[in-house]
Amino acid sequence: MEQKLTLHPHRLFSSDPVQRDIAAQLYDGIKELPIISPHGHTDPEWFAKDENFPDPAHLFITPDHYVFRMLYSQGIRLEDLGVPMHGPEGADAGGTEQDPRKIWKLFAEHYHLFRGTPSRGWLDYVFATVFDLKVQLSAETADHYYDVIDEQLKTDAFRPRALMDRFNIEKIATTEMATDPLTHHASMKDDGYLSRVVTTFRPDDVVDPEKRGFLQSLEKLGEITGEDVSTWDGYLTALRNRRAFFKAHGATATDHGHITANTENLDIGACKALYEKVRTGKATPAEAETFRGQMLTEMAGMSLEDGLTMQIHAGSFRNHNAKLFAKFGADKGADIPLQTDYVKALKPLLDRHGNEPDLTVILFTLDETVYSRELATLAGHYPCLKLGPPWWFHDSPEGMLRFRHQVTETAGFYNTVGFNDDTRAFLSIPARHDVARRIDCRFLAQLVAEHRLGEDEAAEVAKDLTYNLVKKAYRFD
Repeated sequence: MEQKLTLHPHRLFSSDPVQRDIAAQLYDGIKELPIISPHGHTDPEWFAKDENFPDPAHLFITPDHYVFRMLYSQGIRLEDLGVPMHGPEGADAGGTEQDPRKIWKLFAEHYHLFRGTPSRGWLDYVFATVFDLKVQLSAETADHYYDVIDEQLKTDAFRPRALMDRFNIEKIATTEMATDPLTHHASMKDDGYLSRVVTTFRPDDVVDPEKRGFLQSLEKLGEITGEDVSTWDGYLTALRNRRAFFKAHGATATDHGHITANTENLDIGACKALYEKVRTGKATPAEAETFRGQMLTEMAGMSLEDGLTMQIHAGSFRNHNAKLFAKFGADKGADIPLQTDYVKALKPLLDRHGNEPDLTVILFTLDETVYSRELATLAGHYPCLKLGPPWWFHDSPEGMLRFRHQVTETAGFYNTVGFNDDTRAFLSIPARHDVARRIDCRFLAQLVAEHRLGEDEAAEVAKDLTYNLVKKAYRFD
């Protein structure tokens, strides 16, 4: 039996009628503000070429690890979901499903698995508001969904740049590794679209000795910059060169996806000796960790020089499923949060740069236990530190509420940086931002109802959390 697809206008607000009414009023004041997406992983080729998306399966399922990790947990093979085999043991292997309608039907048959998850909320929002679908997705409605979506995807209104306008996305940042040629951003620079889509400098490929292909990437770094990366000084110069190249293609930020938040503050002699081990492939795991930590401190220093905002995304044990990684490669839903220390780990960097008001370091975590104990207290003191929004597994209504409750009393609102969606799924961007706006209004409504914040102040904070803080933190203003 088909069930109606409806989005309640007061969804995610408190069930308390007083708080609900306040939240609704606050939300009305900010719901139409432009979206700024300062950090994410959408494909720059979409915006550079502005071509239609191929089909519903390759838009919603194949690239989205939020979707296929849930299905995989229930025994559904990634091959059957059309996920390509890019791992060292799976490259060019056959057996990947190519029929997008078959992939879509498999997804629809198991859509009930997403009940109660953020993914369900995002997907239903897109189905209802973007494609005007009136019934819930199920095995029975799978073909109807596929036909409706597929037909609309073929129109000019669903090309990426048209959707940017429809979603009111003022600015979006993609993320590229240090040796990326930025071909698509160069194309957008030529046609003037770089004002809407910018890059982010992520140097993990050339600062993490344990990353696959590190030595080859290091060699490539030297080739494309013309610097002698066999020396510590030449290596640092090459990195400054690439940062300038990224800035020329719109970058206002860097991003660092390290396993830990460990930083170091070694003297120049120790840096040179350690780099010699790293570049020759002789570093031990402990030395590799020390090197990563030193490079976070070096990158903070470079951000003071060139003004790029620095983001640290620490605490993820990436590619935890070894067999899946070998077959499919990275980013296949097998990244698991780790217990993470920030107080001791960040001290070397903070000893060197922590009191610099012109430096912005945005901290993200997958370890919620440190919100009030470590992160809020650090950001509530050091001028350079700001707190990133709930990330990845905590990008959810409950995760956002926990974040606000745990950090606001110590760090306030103005040591946070608004919301970023950190997504590969382009159509989910307005859905994710809508959730963040609703939850922020819900939190503010409680403060107003308890007479801890005036209504006018709450309206001002709501706008800051939605729009102003993110522009300031990522230097988009």
